[in-house]
Amino acid sequence: MDVPEADTDREWPKLDPIPTGIRGRCPRCGQGHLFDGFLKLRDDCEVCGLSYAFADPADGPAFFVICFGCVPAVIFTLGIQIAFDPPWWVHLLTSLPFLLVTCLLPLRPLKGWLVCSQYFFKAREARIVGTWYPYGPDGPGVTSPKRLW
Repeated sequence: MDVPEADTDREWPKLDPIPTGIRGRCPRCGQGHLFDGFLKLRDDCEVCGLSYAFADPADGPAFFVICFGCVPAVIFTLGIQIAFDPPWWVHLLTSLPFLLVTCLLPLRPLKGWLVCSQYFFKAREARIVGTWYPYGPDGPGVTSPKRLW
């Protein structure tokens, strides 16, 4: 994508990752879109040209959904089963939609929030600075390679 020359050298404001990510917007400019589809990240921002190659939320959104979405849905389902002992089709009409809503709807905002948080806090792979002695001060040392950035 061709980005205007002025946009590459421009100073960008620090955007709060929570509202920016929940809306699925670019973490740098806040105007472009993060997603190409439901959960697939775009390659870059169509407005400012920021590459989303840094973004790796991994299993974070799924973890949050499991903890805060699936657990209440399962408790709801078990509560219906224990209290009323309904036939199986009642669960299809009540529990299944509730489970889908609590599990699928939060995935996109959570993924957007995590990607924007990675950009905001400059999160990246850990690096060793200087010489590291994993076997103590008298053992062999490991030096980190020189990085161009």
